[in-house]
Amino acid sequence: MRLLMLFLAGFLASSSWGAQVVTGAGATFPYPLYSKWFAEYGKLNPNVQINYQSIGSGGGIRQLLDKTIDFGASDSPMTDEQLGKASGPIVHIPTAMGAVVLIYNLAGSTNLKLSSDVLADVFLGTIKKWNDPRILALNPGLAQTSDIFVVHRSDGSGTTGIFSDYMAKVSSDWKTKVGSGTALNWPTGLGGKGNEGVTGLVKQTPGSIGYVELIYAESNKLSFFALKNKAGQFVTPTLKSVTAAAAGLKEVPDDLRFSITDSDGAGSYPISGATYILVYKTMPDSAKAASIVSFLKWALKDGQKMAAELLYAPLPSSLVKKVQKKVETIEVKRAG
Repeated sequence: MRLLMLFLAGFLASSSWGAQVVTGAGATFPYPLYSKWFAEYGKLNPNVQINYQSIGSGGGIRQLLDKTIDFGASDSPMTDEQLGKASGPIVHIPTAMGAVVLIYNLAGSTNLKLSSDVLADVFLGTIKKWNDPRILALNPGLAQTSDIFVVHRSDGSGTTGIFSDYMAKVSSDWKTKVGSGTALNWPTGLGGKGNEGVTGLVKQTPGSIGYVELIYAESNKLSFFALKNKAGQFVTPTLKSVTAAAAGLKEVPDDLRFSITDSDGAGSYPISGATYILVYKTMPDSAKAASIVSFLKWALKDGQKMAAELLYAPLPSSLVKKVQKKVETIEVKRAG
């Protein structure tokens, strides 16, 4: 019996059964990166198991406010209204940056371009066909006559937040008729759940256009548009052009809720954004708070080195220093 008890004790200590479980949920945008990070961090710290559900930014924020998870994740900063519903201060921790790309399914057509005004009118439903003169002016020789089938997110989405933040900056019609946010009243199109859902719909629907994070387009071998930026350049989404967008950020607010869409940065891709981990400044469980802080410190140092291989842009070093200071404000003592 003594030998059996010793064996069981050793097994529990060496297995995930004895690990502290930290739960998070939210954005699908960073899911490929977070999956890599949580796995690698778990190898270094087997006593901590981080479980993450890719349910969309809106769901992550809602569950964080309900305190059914330990941390949330969003590609758009929480609004003042959302923060006002929280039971305490919430800290925004940017973890990486990425591009929201416009994917399309047009057989035989590659290297296509869009300007902001044409893009807005496509998603407003004003431009309905691929052979519209304004599209052809940007893409001479485009041999497509089909209707345009718009695909958007159906769930509360930080990817939608980044996309609509850009649209509201570049189109007055979009700003007044649709606005910006993680969930919108769409004037046209069909919704797909998550980046995965939008990717799947575009992939199976000829004549379609949708928006997803860059890695979803690359991994599914879908074509995407070069977009005309603020400087008048047609820019393809790459790590370099996302980094250039961040370089155009003049000031970073103390709460780290910032936008890099429609950036002034030279060579910048215009629909770029940061993704955030959201955590209560004071958590009821001091051990989980300490684990989350430890993970965030690792992510801002060693984790950044893994971002590029998954098509995410690491945070600029100047921003990392500010984010590291923000992590230090998360309290690890038990509340009360």
